[in-house]
Amino acid sequence: MKTKPDLGFWKLWNLSFGFFGVQFAYALQSANVSRIFTTIGADPHELSYFWILPPLMGLLVQPVVGMMSDRTWNRFGRRLPYLILGALIAVVVMCLLPNAGSFHFTVASAILFGIIALMLLDTSINMAMQPFKMLVGDMVNEKQKGLAYSIQSFLCNAGSIVGYIFPILLGWIGLQNTAPHGVVPSTVIWSFYIGAAILLICVIYSLIKIKEWPPQVYNEYNGGEERGKEKSPGVIRLLRNAPSTFWTVGVVQFFCWFAFLFLWTYATNTVAFKAFDTPSMESVAGIADGDKVYKSKNILLGDSVLIVSHGSALAQGVEAGGIFYPASTVVVNGNDTIVSDHHIVNDENGYAKASFNKPLSQISSLSIDGRSVPDFSNAKVVDYLSRLQGPVTLTEAAIVAEGEDGTLTIEDASSHQVKDASKCSYVTNIVLNAATPQYNDAGNWVGLLYAIQALGSVVWAVMLPKFRSRKFSYSLSLVLAGIGFIMMSFITNQWLLFLAFILIGCGWAAMLAWPFTILTNSIKGGNIGAYLGLFNCTICIPQIVAALVGGVILSIMSKPGEVAPEYLMMTIAGVAIIIGSVCVFFIKESNDGNAPKEAPVESENI
Repeated sequence: MKTKPDLGFWKLWNLSFGFFGVQFAYALQSANVSRIFTTIGADPHELSYFWILPPLMGLLVQPVVGMMSDRTWNRFGRRLPYLILGALIAVVVMCLLPNAGSFHFTVASAILFGIIALMLLDTSINMAMQPFKMLVGDMVNEKQKGLAYSIQSFLCNAGSIVGYIFPILLGWIGLQNTAPHGVVPSTVIWSFYIGAAILLICVIYSLIKIKEWPPQVYNEYNGGEERGKEKSPGVIRLLRNAPSTFWTVGVVQFFCWFAFLFLWTYATNTVAFKAFDTPSMESVAGIADGDKVYKSKNILLGDSVLIVSHGSALAQGVEAGGIFYPASTVVVNGNDTIVSDHHIVNDENGYAKASFNKPLSQISSLSIDGRSVPDFSNAKVVDYLSRLQGPVTLTEAAIVAEGEDGTLTIEDASSHQVKDASKCSYVTNIVLNAATPQYNDAGNWVGLLYAIQALGSVVWAVMLPKFRSRKFSYSLSLVLAGIGFIMMSFITNQWLLFLAFILIGCGWAAMLAWPFTILTNSIKGGNIGAYLGLFNCTICIPQIVAALVGGVILSIMSKPGEVAPEYLMMTIAGVAIIIGSVCVFFIKESNDGNAPKEAPVESENI
């Protein structure tokens, strides 16, 4: 087997440059997904369920890409075909995801659209991310791998930092950071547009500059027969023959990635609530009829009149001068619309312009559906439920869509007979008002905090090889991250949060460096692509578990009439990663008492 030649700095740079664009896209996703879903109306107790999709896609995609690319040879190359396909899908989806609230869908349909877009985005990012690691393994000799991975680490962190802070930068130059209720602000939408353009540019640059070795040359430098003719071992066989390090490091990975899934899910609402004093609002979860509670996103009278639309009670009309006027649009003082399409309108600060069954104040004129009302004394907006009496049929529906002719289409519906509607009442939750400036300022600030985390990770990564014991540095880093998580539960000063995220960055650096370094040192023989893909499952599975149990844990800790205590999820995350720090000492590796001479191998961010 021939020794791989030395590559010049710019050839090493070109092998990894596309990572900048991929990480830019990944940073936008991780920092803004919870914000997007909260904005379009997702219940905070359901936020973690949306985060099942990214690790699930990683669980499915990474091993497949790893094993298939080990056996792929065509005119586009070995690894690059997967980069091309993944990047093209990511570019399209990045232009669609932040617009989930802008297509005039019902809230349920907007969330469904967002879920599908998120699934496609994470699948494509995972597909585009994997080839860059493998290209270094394919084409860089052992002497230069440290430099190659350092360049990749730099581009990885640079792309992350720029992606994290982009919404706040766009806000500084004048783009709107607030939007109508249910619509994602322009700062986020344009960040995704620009991120898609940068990703496309980076991928085109990579395709022009990277020339993969043909099969014959590859085999000369890496040994073995042409990969396309080999029979790759199956997953079961690979796992059966995996070194013990694969499993012991996997246990540490479980607690670490469990914690970080909670960070990505609940950080925005935690910061908004604790450090930005975001006001709360009442959200309708359903209707109670005595002991029976109909908790549905959408509730109708019969199958034709929508009275609750995904957390919002709808207005039936206005009572003024002792007369009730059915209304879909209400305008006061000549041009101030307070009810539109039966929904109470929010002002520019995200606050509702009216409250149900409370007299409107400071009005000089009243117009209902284009008709002026002469007597507007004691005028008040009236909801449907307060006017219902006697027996009615309530219909729960998962999805309600309105056609151009005004007819409603309902899906996954069930009907219930109510004997006396006057005894029914709304079941409400208290949630953060995602349309307010405070919430959106907090969303941008979280992006800046993630950038601080990345900077802290870069600095700490330089320190890691200086420790005499790799396991001690690994464990210490995770303990520092655990302290940072727990601090988030209590900090009320937005600047002091920098310290918490610097500590979290220490853990992040160790998580990206040591697991893959320890694993690659223990793998003997071929199939490294397959093993790296399988090892990424130790990142994906704990995130899936955290996503499944997150809503359950939050519901247990929630109290009626109060905002869900998402900040306590940071404490749980801190405890989890500290448990992971203890598990580090169960890892068995050779010469772990000596400082490693090789640079840490930084893993992908899934």
